Amino acid sequence: MKTAFATLVIGALGAGAAFAQSPDWTGPYAGAQLGFADIDSNLPGVSGDGFIAGIVGGYDWDLGDWVVGLGADYDFADISLGAAADLEEVWRIKFRGGYKIGQGLAYGTAGYANADTDTLGDDDGFFIGAGYERLVAPNFSLGGEVLYHEFDNFSGTTTDIDATTVQVRGTFRF
Repeated sequence: MKTAFATLVIGALGAGAAFAQSPDWTGPYAGAQLGFADIDSNLPGVSGDGFIAGIVGGYDWDLGDWVVGLGADYDFADISLGAAADLEEVWRIKFRGGYKIGQGLAYGTAGYANADTDTLGDDDGFFIGAGYERLVAPNFSLGGEVLYHEFDNFSGTTTDIDATTVQVRGTFRF
């Protein structure tokens, strides 16, 4: 009985020590995110804020202390922009690069974004932001991200739309 208990304790300590080391972030991931969006424009009365949620996926490459990756996000929303329109969804193709800090990854991100409304159509733009992700289990991470989006001359009009999103996410790493 003592031998079995000692084996269990030594195995648990060895697993804990292995997880305490800096993790290898290389590989695919997928998950979900939930947050808040604040949208402004250059037109009076065309603005709004509300909840936004969606799915994320991508692939990271661990380069020692640094990690780079490519990913995609899809968020759905129902945010009223006054009488003009409702924001319904946002797509993103993103590049991210960051530095490992223990079990975490502090990163910057940027890329292509597309926003779709119910009456104004959709438009292409860009985003830039930062985030932090932390492994809380060997294959699961929790994180947060702040992004600034810009859509100039939205859908061929003279309306410029800016949006800031703040989201939390959980991802499974494969």
